[in-house]
Amino acid sequence: MGNCCSDDGGGRSAVGGTSASQHDHNDAVDLFLKSRGYRGLFVQIELSLSASNLRDRDVLSKSDPMAVVYTKSKDGALEELGRTEVVLNSLNPMWFTKLIINYQFEVVQTLVFRVYDVDTQFHNVDVKMLKLDEQQFLGEATCSLSEIVSKSNRSLTLDLVHREESIKSTRSQNLGELTVHAEELSSSKIAMEIIFRCSDLEYKDLFSRSDPFLVISKIVEGGISIPICKTEVIKNDLKPKWKSVFLNIQQVGSKDNLLTIECFNFNSNGKHDLIGKIQKSLADLEKLHSSGQGENFFLPTAVGNNHHNKVLKSQLFVEYFSETVEHTFLDYLAGGCELNFMVAIDFTASNGNPRLPDSLHYIDPSGRPNAYQRAILEVGEVLQFYDSDKRFPAWGFGARPIDGPVSHCFNLNGSSNYCEVDGIQGIMMAYTSALFNVSLAGPTLFGPVISSAAQIASQSLINGRQKYYVLLIITDGVITDLQETKDALVKASDLPLSIFILGVGGADFKEMEVLDADKGERLESSNGRVASRDIVQFVPFRDVHSGEISVVQALLAELPTHFLTYMRTRNILPNS
Repeated sequence: MGNCCSDDGGGRSAVGGTSASQHDHNDAVDLFLKSRGYRGLFVQIELSLSASNLRDRDVLSKSDPMAVVYTKSKDGALEELGRTEVVLNSLNPMWFTKLIINYQFEVVQTLVFRVYDVDTQFHNVDVKMLKLDEQQFLGEATCSLSEIVSKSNRSLTLDLVHREESIKSTRSQNLGELTVHAEELSSSKIAMEIIFRCSDLEYKDLFSRSDPFLVISKIVEGGISIPICKTEVIKNDLKPKWKSVFLNIQQVGSKDNLLTIECFNFNSNGKHDLIGKIQKSLADLEKLHSSGQGENFFLPTAVGNNHHNKVLKSQLFVEYFSETVEHTFLDYLAGGCELNFMVAIDFTASNGNPRLPDSLHYIDPSGRPNAYQRAILEVGEVLQFYDSDKRFPAWGFGARPIDGPVSHCFNLNGSSNYCEVDGIQGIMMAYTSALFNVSLAGPTLFGPVISSAAQIASQSLINGRQKYYVLLIITDGVITDLQETKDALVKASDLPLSIFILGVGGADFKEMEVLDADKGERLESSNGRVASRDIVQFVPFRDVHSGEISVVQALLAELPTHFLTYMRTRNILPNS
């Protein structure tokens, strides 16, 4: 993806200079923020539980049920999220205790629910102190958080089964039903739009004025600052006025929580100079806006063993402050909006002979997935929950079908009439089958598959349905139809469509970064038209080391922002 700190121009563009859009990704400052603990933000979900037709395990009365909720990691390990209260003498309990979980769109968050009958002798014991092996097990259910929030009523009813049966596909004994309801906390919907400006900033560069930007952090336990927001860099200016920044209550906790606002001078090597800082709450910033007064920056200084703050002449002003309630990604899902997954796979000869182990298309007899299969599985397992019919358009490009010319967009299922397959396994089967029915060729062209995806996305506008499309292109090399691809992307930028490009293998993908407008100027077509928004994310699909988030997770984390940008800029409201 390149290091945007390496040159001044690229670095400024990467941190949101004047050439970049309001929603651009800011690599240079992002690296700086991540080194200080920034790891992204998530929506908080409140879970409510109820059950019906539970087994009666008590002799003289009904069961006294309690529910325990766990999150399940990929390796199968369970981590307890929380417990409800005990409801006495009920086979149809409605628990009042709510459980809070952070919803992460880009991750499949598996939840396990276990219901226990709490013995009478433990009724006066705090539920957190109960030993579960001393209680009677009533049943277990499993689902993903995505399955719940993607329902129009955000409720999902699950069959309770024996613990050992919950992971089996065979018919299980029904031990009752558990209903889970998810509600997005209102704090994630209250947004603040703030415009900052400064006066009398100090010179930090030797031969020019400073290049300032702001970093806003919240203060957590122990006085640690966690960055949550940043502005763009303004070049060569001691009286800067930045574009709007957006904060929500969920990010900061409350309007009265202290925030640290730091002003830095941008340096292309990533070592940014602190100009000054202030500490104010959102409520304080609102008062500053009302009064029209500025707040002096200070610099922490140390003289011997004494630490004090040096008050500076430089001041921060709040030029604009507005509080609004915004529709969120989950509001659109609740209104019936769907995400539709599409995939296009590179079958060019540079992938290598699929029958040889060194090929990127090699199907390992041991069952270990190749890079293409891994990408399909990792993206598909997240997006499939948001598509009701789970029928996915799937194409190949850069190959020669049997007795035919090279095709740069052919249906992966071999049909000449329709491109859809059933489910993620349908994509996997069609991909494997295609490897034995086409000859790898070339060159690498993206234009035709992008146009096919755009045509499908445009149909949803005609039909008036709320759908948003995600095209995953998996490729091993650099495209040869760059301008044609740009033309197709510019045209598609007006549609409800995002395009994720994953580069597999060891090729140098630097030339591909021009398609991702996060790295610089918006795309421009051959006739001079500029893309209305950035719809492309490109990343190389590298192996993930222990403790790191996967490339696919990082990629998909951008999708809700793409989605909301499209909906909000076109004033499309969620269906009621």
